Amino acid sequence: MHKFISIILIASVCSLQAQTTMTPELLWQLGRVTGLGITEDGKSVIYSVNTPNVEANKGSSKMYQISIDGGKPVEITKNPIRDKNISPDGKYMLSNKEVNVVKTKGTDFYPELTKSNAYVFNDIPIRHWDTWEEGAYDHVFLSKMVNGEPKDEIDLMPGEPYDCPQKPFGGDEDYIWSPESDRVIYVTKKKYGKDYAVSTNTDLYAYNIATGQTKNLTEGHLGYDVNPEFSKGHPLTWLGMNRDGYESDKQDIYILMNNKITNATGQRDDIHVEGFKYGTDDNIYFYAPINGTLQLFTFDFNPDTYKADIVQVTKGDFDINNIVGQVGDKVIVSRCDMNHANELYSVSIKDGSMKQLTHVNDDAYSKISMVKTERKWVETTDHKKMLVWVVYPPNFDPAKKYPTLLYCQGGPQSALTQFYSFRWNFQLMASNGYIVVAPNRRGMPGHGTEWNEEISKDHGGQAMKDYLSAIDNVSKEHYVDKDRLGCVGASYGGYSAFMLAGIHDGRFKTFIAHDGIFDMRSMYGTTEELWFVDWDWGGPYWDKKNKAAQKTYKKFNPINYVDKWDTPIMIVQGGKDYRVPVEQGIQAFQAAQLKGIKSKLLYLPDENHWVLSAQNAMVWQHEFYNWLKETLPSKEKQQVPMNKS
Repeated sequence: MHKFISIILIASVCSLQAQTTMTPELLWQLGRVTGLGITEDGKSVIYSVNTPNVEANKGSSKMYQISIDGGKPVEITKNPIRDKNISPDGKYMLSNKEVNVVKTKGTDFYPELTKSNAYVFNDIPIRHWDTWEEGAYDHVFLSKMVNGEPKDEIDLMPGEPYDCPQKPFGGDEDYIWSPESDRVIYVTKKKYGKDYAVSTNTDLYAYNIATGQTKNLTEGHLGYDVNPEFSKGHPLTWLGMNRDGYESDKQDIYILMNNKITNATGQRDDIHVEGFKYGTDDNIYFYAPINGTLQLFTFDFNPDTYKADIVQVTKGDFDINNIVGQVGDKVIVSRCDMNHANELYSVSIKDGSMKQLTHVNDDAYSKISMVKTERKWVETTDHKKMLVWVVYPPNFDPAKKYPTLLYCQGGPQSALTQFYSFRWNFQLMASNGYIVVAPNRRGMPGHGTEWNEEISKDHGGQAMKDYLSAIDNVSKEHYVDKDRLGCVGASYGGYSAFMLAGIHDGRFKTFIAHDGIFDMRSMYGTTEELWFVDWDWGGPYWDKKNKAAQKTYKKFNPINYVDKWDTPIMIVQGGKDYRVPVEQGIQAFQAAQLKGIKSKLLYLPDENHWVLSAQNAMVWQHEFYNWLKETLPSKEKQQVPMNKS
């Protein structure tokens, strides 16, 4: 295996100079840039670059410092930015670690049975994302700083079966210091068992250093409350949602002033805030999806009127997906588009003009042809206008005919913007000779709240019609080969592929479904975050009086349409995906096999809902494109009979 991988890597490096299009190997040589912050003097930006290593099956990171105006970066070994976890007065430090709180393991109950690996559960959830619940919870700890070292830890959540940081994705952004160093603000969901599984109600809690008392600052605010931030005496600000159980509710910026919680961005129906940061000029800067992109916005909150005048700073076919900080008339951001992975840019606050600061991948991109992306507006079956991204192969020739892929986005309520993925990479798809059709179908933020919310309790309804409207519209173009249409997607996109396989009326010649929901009944019985299926599907399948739920399980369940399946399908399933558990992919593959349909299962036993290891990612890429070549063959190869097994 080691020798085989070495040969691949050597071959890919040797051929790099002659390469003209993106390949999986080149994609996994790109550096992944993350902005870490701006130095206290405002003169430099600190960032890291993680470079994957396929042979080692992991990545390696380096840290750099570059002038705020750009120039040559300098590699550094120590981050000069002040540690946010040390109190402003320097007396204390915050950290987090797991604490065993609930007895769950067999050895907890029977310590003499040292070789037991049993679990004993009395409540749900029994697992989350990609790990089993073992009775351990992340807690925040407070330590005194003595001679530069933390001493005498105090657990701020003693004995509590709650997490901070929040699982599965939370980090140390879930706890912060007050500017006066007298309080710790932290995020947690103080619910346990079934109550935890059906609720999204996280709150912000303030731990008082002097008294040891904890206060809920957002009591009665029933949705997510996350990402708290202070800035030089500014009021507590955070991202929040209103409704409990609705994980895709409109996310806004909330401000706590004079014991009053104010929604600062709620007046904009088309804005769903992804992230924000206070600037040194007292303004708040944030990014949000708008018409198929992520853009930078700002506002100066008026404490007298409790109103915010929101201004869009940037415009263009790109994504602003992180804010590093602000200095003078510049905001430092992370930016990508469908041709380029993240790099850091400075943005002029005055006119939105941008200057690229980092050039980590310039050399790699200089050797390949870029793809063209185009906006297309398509009329839906209910006579609305839908944005569709169309991505064309390098050196696109409209006189030729191209195989075309309908891309189905996950979420379901996640924005489809100018993102750059290291798996679902449109540049790579197009570089393999495919036109990509990516609709901003129902359920995507950036087109108004109504558009975003129409998908709830209608997963297999209008969104499927939107997909078909998009592919039918683009297929009218003479350069689209209507005999070579494919449909691909993951998560809700995988569900979409399963669903469309039963209702597409012969449009597609192949499907690829990654971690998709195949049977809603067994999904409800095995998934862990029940608030999602309760809200989006209407509730459990056994509730016969619930019309919304019964409609979902009858009309929108892909398993009910398997009798119509007649098209080749490749299924990808992660073994540690507990959000969309393993039986979903296995059931779909077994059904296709028993029906005699050409099918393939790519099973990744150690991957979760994503594919994180480098070598598994390479297998994924090659199997993906091998399948498309087999099932969407060029004209001269279409006479070759396909094996049905």
